[in-house]
Amino acid sequence: MEIADLKIISASVRKEVLKMLNKAGSGHPGGSLSAVELLVDLYNNHMNFNKDNWQDKNRDYFVLSKGHVCPVLYAVLAQIGCIPKEELDTLRKIGGRLQGHPAMDKHIPGIEVSTGSLGYGLSIAAGIAKGMKTLKQDNRVYVLMGDGEQQEGSVWEAVMAAPHFKLDNLCAIVDCNGLQIDGKVEDVLNINPIADKYKAFGWNVIEIDGHNLKEVDDAYAKAKQCKGKPTAIMAKTVKGKGVSFMENVADWHGKAPNAEQLEQALKEIDASLK
Repeated sequence: MEIADLKIISASVRKEVLKMLNKAGSGHPGGSLSAVELLVDLYNNHMNFNKDNWQDKNRDYFVLSKGHVCPVLYAVLAQIGCIPKEELDTLRKIGGRLQGHPAMDKHIPGIEVSTGSLGYGLSIAAGIAKGMKTLKQDNRVYVLMGDGEQQEGSVWEAVMAAPHFKLDNLCAIVDCNGLQIDGKVEDVLNINPIADKYKAFGWNVIEIDGHNLKEVDDAYAKAKQCKGKPTAIMAKTVKGKGVSFMENVADWHGKAPNAEQLEQALKEIDASLK
């Protein structure tokens, strides 16, 4: 899919995320909006994933380690036809499939793992990747983490293990938006230089602007070409991207826009395409 088309889809996904959160009255806009381009390009241009046969043994796997930003994943899954678009209105509703964190038992196409507790996604993804290697299958495994999530010790066990087992079918994406619920990542517990740390453990590291779709697209392509080691894409992003009053504001980590804020946000996103 062309970059121009992906930009239009990204704007649409942003709008769906905000409308979902407004209707639910709760959720996590900041980190959802920062990850839009990363997931839009992945699912439309790089994942081997068939919505009509989503449990095909040859499929690529995606693990949303930072499970609280599931609104962006749900919106992308709706965009590619895995779930009905109208179901997005059921976010966080009792009895619905689209809970506030991805739930594997809801049998949603594309939800491979129940996530929410930060720090476990990379270990799960590495385990899947190792299993695929053992079975001599060509599947790829992608995992999206937050930069604040890198403060979890369990992440680093997987960072150490993945190169040891030469998991070149594993691609980790770190959404480096610089903020977490308590403020700046560097103030809460500094993780930098994060790229150098992954390199030191033996990863192939690609640093990009996570909102530049050409850079995102190129990074996924380069990850596929890397042999003998896993790839980590360090994506510099903006928390709350696309909405002026949300951008780089930690307070928008976990609250929904009201009707007035939603109207303003949707207008800004539309204006960005002109």
